[in-house]
Amino acid sequence: MQVTSGGFFDVDNKKKEISRLEEQMGQQGFWDNKAVAQKTATTVSRLKSSLGKIVGFREKVDELQLMCELVAESSNGDSADYEAEITSMTRTMEEEIDLLEVESFLSGPHDSCNAILSIHAGAGGTESCDWADMLLRMYGRWAERRGFTAEVQDILPGEEAGVSRATLLISGQNAYGYAKAERGVHRLVRISPFDSNKKRHTSFAAVDVIAEIEGEIDIDLNEDDIRVDTYRSSGKGGQHVNKTDSAVRLTHLPSGIVVACQNERSQHKNKATAMKVLKSRIYEKMEDEKRAEMEKFYGEKNQIGWGNQIRSYVFQPYQMAKDLRTGADTSNIQQVMDGNIDLFIHAWLRAGGPSARNKDIRIDD
Repeated sequence: MQVTSGGFFDVDNKKKEISRLEEQMGQQGFWDNKAVAQKTATTVSRLKSSLGKIVGFREKVDELQLMCELVAESSNGDSADYEAEITSMTRTMEEEIDLLEVESFLSGPHDSCNAILSIHAGAGGTESCDWADMLLRMYGRWAERRGFTAEVQDILPGEEAGVSRATLLISGQNAYGYAKAERGVHRLVRISPFDSNKKRHTSFAAVDVIAEIEGEIDIDLNEDDIRVDTYRSSGKGGQHVNKTDSAVRLTHLPSGIVVACQNERSQHKNKATAMKVLKSRIYEKMEDEKRAEMEKFYGEKNQIGWGNQIRSYVFQPYQMAKDLRTGADTSNIQQVMDGNIDLFIHAWLRAGGPSARNKDIRIDD
């Protein structure tokens, strides 16, 4: 087992960068600019975290090599115990290096940021709304599995069941770097619980993911270009819900971008959060236009339906979840719906992210 040097695994450069940034942090007046200071502190924390993982893994490699040498030099029956421990350590370390390798692909400018994940039900009424609700639960469970926090910022219930749309803020190290793999249309095939004839139905829901940009975004927004609407919060909540117009919806008229927030009791806080999301969405759109590759990071706003899906989830007549970009698939659909979707995310990152094409990757159950 060998740990390569350079790039993500370059310990020396990481140490130099940490020292350089910590020297900046110690200079007089550094904390006067809170936005820049916070961004630098976050960068240092991220570098120390990745450095700790790499150094810890290298220490395990050294320990494993030492144990192998002891086994080679052993002439008594104790070698069997060492060999069993070496086998166990090797398996554990293979999982660790696998995760380190995936993390090394997160080199985008905003991959370390939090993620703002939005789900929109497609055509199909109650069926699609129920599917969107299932995806909302799946991403909440996925965030929990990874040690992230997930907070619903906005939700619009469906007319009969499920949700018509929902926005989830996923907070944690590299949340956007991982979550961006989920951007696209998700297709469900199942026997509908809403159909008395027990017929098989196909439902669609679109997932969009943008980065919550850290610090202040250099975007000059004209207040006249933003329409502010207030309304009463909907969905589950305490006594405050549906009694005051605390929810806020912002519409950026030039671009048509609409964001909403209703998770706070204060209208002022909801407006501040919505404005932050609006700036992130506008920033993302501006960056895409610069690169002139709208499919790469933001994705085309195509019809939520046939021909545009990135992943299929089949409940009946067989069970299968398959990513159509990489070919990664599994028959353990229950685990997938419980948030175990890293197999798809990792396959997408390994396949080159936005440039991924079908590579027929089979995931063992």
